Amino acid sequence: MSSTPPTEALLWTARETAKALSICPKTLWALTRSGRLPAVRIGRGVRYDVADVRAFVESAKGSSVNDS
Repeated sequence: MSSTPPTEALLWTARETAKALSICPKTLWALTRSGRLPAVRIGRGVRYDVADVRAFVESAKGSSVNDS
């Protein structure tokens, strides 16, 4: 009997994404609505691509906190 190794999730739920970013779900929805963080809709569910979340973090590193 062969067992397959565990794989990293490709998509995170909103709760998992908010927790990974250390933000509240309302902030996550605001980022999604503004288009700053893309989401994947599967049926009625919304998921976030792990690669998109990482890209968002990298792009946020280039922004100054004081930018308006």
